[in-house]
Amino acid sequence: MVVLVLSLVVLLVLGGCACVYWTARGDAPRWARVVSGVTLLGSEAARSLPRGSSSGRNGSDD
Repeated sequence: MVVLVLSLVVLLVLGGCACVYWTARGDAPRWARVVSGVTLLGSEAARSLPRGSSSGRNGSDD
């Protein structure tokens, strides 16, 4: 079940990236521009999420 969900997520991400590329070329239909916008918004949201502290992950005090 987990593999199915992860496969769907990967397919959605790849489809979104394809729409971004298609839109950047300039000859995309309206629905592809909408998908591209949603993909770019999701990308910005993921980038703005706070990252966890790396000090507890590997145990080193650099």
